[in-house]
Amino acid sequence: MNSPTPPPVDPGSTVPAAVERLGFAPEQVVQEFGYDSDVDDALRVAVEDACGAELEDDEYTGAADAVLLWFRDEDGDLGDALVDMVGVLEEGGFVVLLTPRQDGEVDASEIDEAAVTAGLHLAGTFNASAEWRAHKLVAPKGNGRR
Repeated sequence: MNSPTPPPVDPGSTVPAAVERLGFAPEQVVQEFGYDSDVDDALRVAVEDACGAELEDDEYTGAADAVLLWFRDEDGDLGDALVDMVGVLEEGGFVVLLTPRQDGEVDASEIDEAAVTAGLHLAGTFNASAEWRAHKLVAPKGNGRR
């Protein structure tokens, strides 16, 4: 199957640095949820490049080392979504919650509350691209999936 040619990455972009900062590494299985026409394709391609494989879609049934969750304010209950994400992660895995920086922005208090509900804690937040903010969520050490 031929993949479409990825969009060019702006040389001034911080996307590759963002992917490195998030902790993506070769041979990780990354499952993606919340894909829509507004996602940042350069960020997606950078994650695929870092991991050496295409992102798995929401139909994937195996365990994942990391999850990309594109989430907008109108997408429903973030706590429920994060609980579902924890269920697909390998022990030591992480969730990268991507929220719009403007239209559809998710309130920081909602992210904090949802993370606690899912048994996660925020390991960092920063601008992943011009339109998206990344929130890395991890399970507390010693609280691996059983």
